[in-house]
Amino acid sequence: MRLAVDALGGDNAPGEVVAGALAAARRLRHDEIILVGTEAVVGSHLPSDAPANVSVRDSGGPVGMDEEPAAALRARPDAGVSVAAKMVRAGEADAVFSAGNTGATVAAALMRIGRMEGVRRPAISTVLPLTSPVLLLDAGATTMCRPQDLLNFAILGGVFAERYFGLGERARVGLVNVGEEPGKGTDLVKEAHALISRSGVRFVGNVEGRDVATGVADVLVTDGFTGNVMLKTAEGVAREVFGMVRLALTGDLVRKLAGVALKSRLSGIRDQVDPENYGGSFLLGVRGPVVIGHGNSRARGVENALVGISRSGEGLIGALREALSAARPSGEAV
Repeated sequence: MRLAVDALGGDNAPGEVVAGALAAARRLRHDEIILVGTEAVVGSHLPSDAPANVSVRDSGGPVGMDEEPAAALRARPDAGVSVAAKMVRAGEADAVFSAGNTGATVAAALMRIGRMEGVRRPAISTVLPLTSPVLLLDAGATTMCRPQDLLNFAILGGVFAERYFGLGERARVGLVNVGEEPGKGTDLVKEAHALISRSGVRFVGNVEGRDVATGVADVLVTDGFTGNVMLKTAEGVAREVFGMVRLALTGDLVRKLAGVALKSRLSGIRDQVDPENYGGSFLLGVRGPVVIGHGNSRARGVENALVGISRSGEGLIGALREALSAARPSGEAV
C-alpha cells in the first residue's frame, strides 16, 4: 500500500510523526510511505539513511487545533491533510493517516475523497482496549445521528471488526443503550434497534454501559456524542486507576516489595490499555482508508497506526461497499 502521512499534524509533529513513519517503513518493506508536508521542514527530520520506501510530498502547513476545519480547508486547499486526501482521490495513495485536527481530517475525507454510496455520515471506529477488545463507533465524527446512520455504523463496524480482530465468524454487534429491553432508550435508539434487528447483522441487542467490558459484543454502536464521551471517560478512568495502584504500591517497605513483585504484571496491563499500541482510528464510510491518530501521538503510536493500515486497509473499502450493497440493494443514501 501507499500510505500518505500528514507529517505536520499533531501535537508532537513533525519529529515524532516522522520518527514513527520511519520505524513503520522499516517494518513495511513492501509498502510506500509518503510524508506530506512542507518539504524543507519534513526533510530536515529525515536521516541520510532513511529507508528507500519513504518519500516526501510538498504541501502547505497543518490545520491548527483551534481552527474551524471546513473553513480552514477552503481557505488553504494545500494544507497537508487536504493534499494527502486528494492523493487518495487521484490514485496516488491508498490511505491517509493524520494525528492533526480530527475535524479537519474528517472534513478533508468528505470533501476530497467523498462518502461511500449509501452512507450519509461517516463514523470514527475506535478500539476500546479491554480484556476482550471491542470496536466502538461512532467516537466523534457524527454527533447528531439518524436511525439509518446507526444501521450503517452496525454494518460497517461489523465488517471492519472481523478483519481487524481476525474473527473466524461474523462480528457480534451491540447497540449502546440505558437498558437491555428493545423498548428502552430514546426514539433514535429504539428505531435503530428495529432497523439493525432486520438488517442481517449478527445483532446481540442493547448493551448497557456496565456490560461494555464483559465481552458480550465485538462492536458497540452509538452516536458520536455518546461515543466520544464513553471513550474519553474510559481513558480517564484507566489513567486514574493506574495512578491509584501506583500510589498504593509506594511508601513503606512492604508496599515497595509488593510493587516490585507486581511490576511485570502491571506493565503488561498498562501496555494493553495504552492507546499508542493501537495507534489510530479508522474513519468508516468514506471511499478510501482514512485513519485518525491521537493528537498527542508519539512515534510508537504513529508506527502502530501505519502498520495497522497496512494489515487491515487493503481491500477494506471493497468489503465495506459489498456489505452496504447487500443490506440495501438500492444503494441509495439515507
